[in-house]
Amino acid sequence: MPDRTILITGSTAGVGRYLAERLAARGENLLLHGRDQGKLDRLVGELGGGGLGARLVPYVADLASLDDVRALAERVAKDHDRLDVLVNNAGIGSGNPGPDRHLSADGNELRFAVNYLAPVLLTRLLLPLLKAAAPARIVNEGSLGQDSIDFDDLRMDRRYNGTLAYCRSKLALAAWSFDLAEELRGDRVAVNCIHPATFMDTDMVRDAGVTPWSTVEDGGDAVLRLVDEGPAVTGRFFDGRSESRAHADAYDDTVRRRLREATAELLPGIRGQGAG
Repeated sequence: MPDRTILITGSTAGVGRYLAERLAARGENLLLHGRDQGKLDRLVGELGGGGLGARLVPYVADLASLDDVRALAERVAKDHDRLDVLVNNAGIGSGNPGPDRHLSADGNELRFAVNYLAPVLLTRLLLPLLKAAAPARIVNEGSLGQDSIDFDDLRMDRRYNGTLAYCRSKLALAAWSFDLAEELRGDRVAVNCIHPATFMDTDMVRDAGVTPWSTVEDGGDAVLRLVDEGPAVTGRFFDGRSESRAHADAYDDTVRRRLREATAELLPGIRGQGAG
């Protein structure tokens, strides 16, 4: 798999950073996304300064803003004519930035915005580059923590809890992953969703007040396996290295239809089975 171009969102910490380190050591061409320019610059300096031979391009964007997501996709498309792998790694956990309900720059519930709407929009806008690189891969980092979505209260105005918000966003991500896999099967673009590992030793887990159970390496190696997997493996949910099952709602036709409809309303102008 020589000379691949790989975009990793949330690359400055946790699994994203681990993937960047491992893939840079192979000499892959890496598009590294983060929210903080300083952290990105330090990451590029560390990875590029080791004589590893990788080409590293930093991209700054706040995925809580749909305008930032669009601008990120526009910059990537301007700079590159193909994308072999997209790893939607960036996300917000259940305990950060706090127990109170937060809204995104666009007025959406923050975890739903970052964990679901941002990867949907970014992926949809970058599909021409992924199709141009086929066989290509999309790896969506989800979670076993999933819960049914209240489509009549997507902003969670009536009932809010950080853990519930997180679990709903991850259910949406899994259901969308399955829809998109069906849509792209003929284009040789594989789409899979993975729970990398349970309670990894990351800031996200510690911010939730949870004692880590597993290492970043455990989860990172599981994601790396899907980065390298062939295009025939698509439309699946993984728990670490093992194929598993998402929440039952993620396979429910009515739930997926309602999710497509809601997504189309929140992301106007984005078309396709996987976005409405």
